[in-house]
Amino acid sequence: MSSAHENHGGISTHGHNGPRALPASLNAPSELLAWRTRALMIAAAFALLSLFFAFTHEGRNHILRAYLMGYMTCFNFAGGGLVVLMLQYVTGGKWGLLLRRPLEAMTRTLPLVALMYIPILIPTLGKHLYQWIRYPDAASTNNALAQGLITKEQAITANFKRPMLNPYSMIVEYCIIFAVLLTLMYLLNKWSLNRDADTLRGTELSYERWRTRFENLSGPGILIYVVMLTIGAIVWIKSLDVTWYSSIWGLQFLVAQGYAVLALGILTVILLSRYEPLKTLLRTTEQHDLGKFLFAFVMLNIYLTFAEFLIIWSGNLPDEIPWYLSRIHGGWWTICTLDFVCHWLVPFCLLLSRDLKRSKQKMIWITCFMLFARCVDMFWLIEPNFSDAAGNLHIAGNIGILAYITVPATVIALWAAYYMTQLLERPLVNVNDPHLEEMMEPEHAH
Repeated sequence: MSSAHENHGGISTHGHNGPRALPASLNAPSELLAWRTRALMIAAAFALLSLFFAFTHEGRNHILRAYLMGYMTCFNFAGGGLVVLMLQYVTGGKWGLLLRRPLEAMTRTLPLVALMYIPILIPTLGKHLYQWIRYPDAASTNNALAQGLITKEQAITANFKRPMLNPYSMIVEYCIIFAVLLTLMYLLNKWSLNRDADTLRGTELSYERWRTRFENLSGPGILIYVVMLTIGAIVWIKSLDVTWYSSIWGLQFLVAQGYAVLALGILTVILLSRYEPLKTLLRTTEQHDLGKFLFAFVMLNIYLTFAEFLIIWSGNLPDEIPWYLSRIHGGWWTICTLDFVCHWLVPFCLLLSRDLKRSKQKMIWITCFMLFARCVDMFWLIEPNFSDAAGNLHIAGNIGILAYITVPATVIALWAAYYMTQLLERPLVNVNDPHLEEMMEPEHAH
């Protein structure tokens, strides 16, 4: 780590109008310690509130569903950080240099995210979420059908999908997914430190050697990640409604992860730019570039989600439309509208503005709003899968529904505290990168 401060790639600091000097220290500011403490305090406070809901009507079921929502949000950050990091290595460009260490910190939270999923693997808890855990074999499924506990379509579909959707396969899939992701995480993070410690750092030979190595891993790594994400998204979310089919589901989750990860990464960089070293490193040019990249993911997210809806609406098939009907009928139309406005309309309209993308304060607000929108979208995806969802959009006599606020807040705050811990572990910028010299040039246009 110390080697990162010894050589800055031969950047000249001479001349009034020449390149700026790198700060003496590239370590994360100590203010992160205070932020981490606040995150832990938030996690503790909301955890206590969540315990209260366990003793309310249907409170335990709401807590489990809300926990899944919080877990998937954290997985989106950790897994999404991994794929965006690999995307940056494959595409190149200086847009990712400031994001690289925050992305690496997100990936290093994967061990915590893997541990977070263990409660859902416990059948006594998982059966409250998944029909195929509650009725793990054909005999129990057929018996539930005979008693009127599930529909004929649910029984037929569950039996057809049994090879993939059963408690034992779920454990195997979980182990494979995280074994692959943790391996990619380990290699990318290890090589990142090795690159900065390279004895030839700052030379064209070193740049080219490490660029080739990262590209050779990241190219296949992205494809492997998409396969792993598709399996995880199907098992963890889509199978909440065992009858639902969607060939584009994995890609939708992938783009949504990029949406959330870029929002969090940009928020991290801008907040840290109040202090050194990012105060010197973050120019308006790079911030504008990141804002444009975020806007691209907003548009892609709109396109994929709306395209699927349009295809299903035009087809009007009885096997497909119930998934949408349960999310637009009754009070769920309000949540659907809120999701549309928060998740798509507001970010799209605001990020059209060049001035907004170049304003730190405005970008802080828009990225925070986008992270809130991801939580609304996750609520819209999860809760309507359950038979009692239609009557759950009220608080009177159903106060346990507030667990959808307190439990995700607990889980996300705990993850955020660990994320900040990882940010403190390494310097905030790679110094053995050819784009660093360009970034240290004075800004010419505003």
